[in-house]
Amino acid sequence: MASSPEDMANAMIANMKEKTGKMLAQWITIAKKSGEEKHGGIVKHLKSEHGMTHGFANLVALKTLKSDAGSAGGDDALIAAQYAGPKAGLKPIYDALIKVAKACGKDVEVSPKKAYVSLRRNKQFAIIQPSTKTRLDLGLNFKNQPVAGRLEKSGSFNAMVSHRVRLEKTADVDKDVKAWLKKAYAQA
Repeated sequence: MASSPEDMANAMIANMKEKTGKMLAQWITIAKKSGEEKHGGIVKHLKSEHGMTHGFANLVALKTLKSDAGSAGGDDALIAAQYAGPKAGLKPIYDALIKVAKACGKDVEVSPKKAYVSLRRNKQFAIIQPSTKTRLDLGLNFKNQPVAGRLEKSGSFNAMVSHRVRLEKTADVDKDVKAWLKKAYAQA
């Protein structure tokens, strides 16, 4: 049984021809010829024009755009790219958040993506994203959590999380941020 996102993706790739009629390379060619350049556009095209399920369409889009960890050169390369150049000053904030997240429990999975890092347990409970040259955003998933102080609704920031905290310096990873991260972890 697949236990990690990478294992699940590998299992889907192994079964792709049987389930969809084509190999991954063939679907990537179709996705590239569609003219769609964004993840959502590729997924929509594959689902509507080729009857593909969401899971397979999502995987093909990730592989087409090389935006998953396996395609982008691995976890270290993804994190290095996120904090390169003008965003390098945000890396200590990221490191502080990772330390807090890992202290929540041994089952915390750190899963870098192209533009952010997903923190998972049974499901995603947070994301860490260097949003600007001077700000890192911590997205959190909560059930029934009112906004308070720096904790705001996610809004247009990211649909995968319910709340956001804007961080500009390592001192911003304070007792409130630690408590919110632990609560999100506990609810996952």
